[in-house]
Order: sequence, then C-alpha cells, then structure tokens
Amino acid sequence: MSEKGGDCGKHEWCKRHRLYRVIFAWIVGIIVLILFIILIIWLVLRPTKPKFYLQDASVYAFNVSYPDSLLSSTLQVTISTRNPNDRIGIYYDRVDVFGSYKYQQITLATAVPPFYQGHKDIDVWSPYLYGLNIPVAPYLAEALVQDQASGFLLLHVKIDGRIRWKVGSWISDHYHLFVSCPAFLSFETGKGIGDPPAIKFQQISTCSVDV
Repeated sequence: MSEKGGDCGKHEWCKRHRLYRVIFAWIVGIIVLILFIILIIWLVLRPTKPKFYLQDASVYAFNVSYPDSLLSSTLQVTISTRNPNDRIGIYYDRVDVFGSYKYQQITLATAVPPFYQGHKDIDVWSPYLYGLNIPVAPYLAEALVQDQASGFLLLHVKIDGRIRWKVGSWISDHYHLFVSCPAFLSFETGKGIGDPPAIKFQQISTCSVDV
C-alpha cells in the first residue's frame, strides 16, 4: 500500500509538471507572436530617416589667434528638418548643435528643446553657436588662417541627439541621431579701411543623416 501511495504521489507531480510546461509554452508562444506582429508592422512601415537642410549661417565673430591656437566665434545657423514618413512620428528627446572644422569641435554645443514631429511635418531651428578662446590643434589654427586669407572656408554644423519613433500608440526605444551639414562661407573685404571682412553663407546645403 505504501508503494502505491508513493507511485500516486509521483504521478500527480508529473501531471502538474506537464501542466506547468504547457502553460509556459503558451506564454512563450504568445510573446513570440506579439513580437512577430510588431516586427511585421515595423517592416511594412519601414521608417525613413528625417531629412535636414542648412538654410543659413550668419557669422557675427570669427577670430583665430595664431600661434596661440585659440578660436573665438559666434554664429547663428538656421536648420530645417522634415519627417518624410506618412504614418510614423518622431520624438526628438535630445538635440545638441555645434560647429566643427576638419573633424574638431570649435563651438560649445547648444541644446534645442525636445519636441515631437508629426507625419510629414517640417520644423525650423535657429540656434546660436558660441565658442570663446576654444583651443584648437596648431595645424588647424594655421589652416583656418590660410582659409581666411584665401577668402573661402568650409565648416560643418553637426547635430548629435536621441530620437524615438512613434507608430500609432507604440513608441520605440531610443536611437542615436547624428547629422552633418556643410557650411560654405566666403570672406569679403570690408569697404572701409580697417573694416573686418564680411563673412557670407553661400548656399543651402543638404545634410547627411545617420540613425
């Protein structure tokens, strides 16, 4: 009798164990199905990267101290961004804008307030970029002086940020956003004696975007 009781207890444990395995399999199957549906929706909608354009760059100060290799600059840039997606919105949670010359940052980063960009929406920013006595590599300072003397200068306005995609009520995790916009500047000699050269932005440029 004692052996029968032991066998029955073992049999009941096996039944419970099988029940737990079935429940666990159902839960895993439901999770996999939900993830698969999200993946299908994601592949069908396929978010397209936002498009950026540098529309203007007004330079108010641009002084290179050579051979001290110090750069002071003040400029205002106008950047437009467009969401090309029909059904996907974009949350810009962090957007930092700064100036760069030959891959070296030459201004402090200016933060753009977070915002949401709806389907096909266009937004325009006009942040100021500042840099006071920013140390640059000696060869960069020399190159800047030479570019000024030649009357032509190529800077890059760069954007570093974090975005999220919104599809219906679903919101994705954060994605890193990096944008680089070429700014072609020309130096025109001042009309009066001793007047500093005027710095003019040449043309609207299309920016490269990595997400």
